[in-house]
Amino acid sequence: MDEDKIPQEELDEKLVNDAFQELLDSYLSSRHRKKVDLVTKAFNFARQAHKGVRRLSGEPYIMHPIAVALIACKEVGLGSTSICSALLHDVVEDTDYTVEDIENIFGPKIAQIVDGLTKISGGIFGEQASAQAENFKKLLLTMSDDIRVILIKICDRLHNMRTLESQPANKQYKIAGETLYIYAPLANRLGLNKVKSELENLSFKFEHPDEYASISKKLETTQKQREKLFDDFTKPIRAALDGMHIQYELKQRVKTPYSIWNKMQNKHVSFEEIYDILALRIIFTPRVREEEVNECFNIYVAISRIYKSHPDRMRDWLSHPKANGYQALHVTLMSKSGQWIEVQIRSDRMDEVAEQGFAAHWKYKDGLEDEEYTEDEAELNDWLRTIKEILDDPQPDAMDFLDTIKLNLFASEIFVFTPKGEIKTMPTGCTALDFAFSIHTFLGSHCIGAKVNHKLVPLSHKLKSGDQVEILTSKSQHVSPAWINFVSTAKAKAKIQAILRRDNREVQKKGEEILMEFLQKNQQEYTPAVADRLAEFHDIKKRNDFLIALGEKRVLLGEKDIDELTGKNKKDDEKGGWLKYVPFVGGKKKKEEPQKELFVVPDKFNRKKPIFITEENISQYKFPGCCHPIPGDDALGYIDNKNQIEIHKRNCPVAAKLKTSFGNRILDIKWDMHKTLYFDATIRLGGIDRVGLLNEVTQIISAQMNVNIHTVNITCEEGIFDGSIELRVHDRDDVKTIINNLKGVPDLKEISQIM
Repeated sequence: MDEDKIPQEELDEKLVNDAFQELLDSYLSSRHRKKVDLVTKAFNFARQAHKGVRRLSGEPYIMHPIAVALIACKEVGLGSTSICSALLHDVVEDTDYTVEDIENIFGPKIAQIVDGLTKISGGIFGEQASAQAENFKKLLLTMSDDIRVILIKICDRLHNMRTLESQPANKQYKIAGETLYIYAPLANRLGLNKVKSELENLSFKFEHPDEYASISKKLETTQKQREKLFDDFTKPIRAALDGMHIQYELKQRVKTPYSIWNKMQNKHVSFEEIYDILALRIIFTPRVREEEVNECFNIYVAISRIYKSHPDRMRDWLSHPKANGYQALHVTLMSKSGQWIEVQIRSDRMDEVAEQGFAAHWKYKDGLEDEEYTEDEAELNDWLRTIKEILDDPQPDAMDFLDTIKLNLFASEIFVFTPKGEIKTMPTGCTALDFAFSIHTFLGSHCIGAKVNHKLVPLSHKLKSGDQVEILTSKSQHVSPAWINFVSTAKAKAKIQAILRRDNREVQKKGEEILMEFLQKNQQEYTPAVADRLAEFHDIKKRNDFLIALGEKRVLLGEKDIDELTGKNKKDDEKGGWLKYVPFVGGKKKKEEPQKELFVVPDKFNRKKPIFITEENISQYKFPGCCHPIPGDDALGYIDNKNQIEIHKRNCPVAAKLKTSFGNRILDIKWDMHKTLYFDATIRLGGIDRVGLLNEVTQIISAQMNVNIHTVNITCEEGIFDGSIELRVHDRDDVKTIINNLKGVPDLKEISQIM
């Protein structure tokens, strides 16, 4: 029968059955394989529930839950409970079935996980803020009861990222931004290394398609070189390992386009200057499982006889595994071709934990539902407990909440000792105050200093691995707002903010009483609108801040406030009173320059369509000072609270938060400029100083390229010069051309654009 003549229904049927068969085969080949009936029952139930619904890509909706279940089974190694929950994860949200229905048919455990995965509307942040932050909060609350919720959510996000092509551009930026901001660090924290890398890479591909394509192409063209380098480098290593009769496998790890791009941005280097694109993994099967750590060191000793190792680049994650369970020995060796190559030595068990994540392997081994926790999980459970503490104290702002959680996700650690010699894992860059809060809130809030290795240090002292820390307290000590600026852990930040908010509530109440008393005395009625008007009169944006200022006696109320409320001030202005010519007197706001009319987004505005910025309409949009986008930059738009549009670079830190917290307000921006307007761009230069160098640089920029130099800031010290030049350019292409031309100047070693 001709495929064209087969009805669509039959084709869909075959597509769905084949996908489910692949899932079953994967489940049967795993070590779970006990509950095929339950998995089949969940599949049939979900298939029936989603009947007739299609995804944006056109395929039957049920293909998405099957794909998520397959990722959970094959790539994360989860069992039947998780597979069923993945198959059912959209049923409650998208159909008429309830969590109770799921519980009656599949039991309480699956129902609880599905409930955790079901999105919610409204919530503690109110309508203004982010539904995504609210969903994430619910997810984390459920996660602290069952880690599988977050693991399945990450699988769901991975499949959404793999099929992001069918979404409009503004949706792509929102989803890619959330992924990079929340889900990739979360996958990293849970040890899902492979998943983390793919999430980062896919986000990068959709946010910066040109850079992604350019780096991928360069990786392709340099592949043969890398293979030769790998073969030459590993030849003597193979001979040494064979001589030791070790059962091993050598794998080459190539940096992903995202991590290469990230390094290029952070270190201001070009693709060609990144030396650690290639790394070697030695994965061995130990003769005796208990001896695997010793065998790692034996392999290291053997290969360091062949190649010289870098003294400062050895990382021992064997004795103290990372908090996400990662164990390995990292060494950097000098190859015969003069390149440093990182070598990661780990056993097959360590490799499995590194690639697939430890949560799946520890908590639900062999699919046993009620298995006792194992002691290895102490680190994970500590982390979940911290998150639970943060959740117990709701943040008033979606952005704050996501930031606080995010602080907890980056798991680069140091090991610190208590006075009794107990070891505590802390994030890199933490201070003595962070350490105090990690032990107890009371200790943190009354901390006056610390003794590190028996020496007195201030609260802001940064701890290093191996430090022994004793916290000093005083009952008279109070939490200070300045503390927020130097603590780095989520727990400390959340606790300080909670205490300050509590203090502020008391001060605010006092301010409210002062205001009420003042208004009553002057025969005025207290309403929120009156408080807002006086706040604006005193040039304070928020009513609460105004009440706090009153409570702290930073603002004193007087006759002018009553004049403002009764409209007398206005009359003065109309008469042409002298006050209006002196904008600093009387607390009145300075008269602003007449602004060009900004574009206001109408109610029925199509957010899926891109906005084209031209010479004619560029003044209708806001360009905040956080990232200075210029034509040619990968940019996006954000509809602010006044319904006006801000333009940001897609990789701007502020935009990262906006994508995550207010994804539905993100717009796609396209530039349609014709090199008539000028924009500021700053180029950073570094190199070896010599006579005439600056002259050559300015010649290239001004004479050859006819570009106007705005400011030059150069410092020279001990023969090395460092500086920046601010230029007036038309667009990003001008900047690229200037940088490429400057690369021809001898002794210029570093050239990059500053954001």
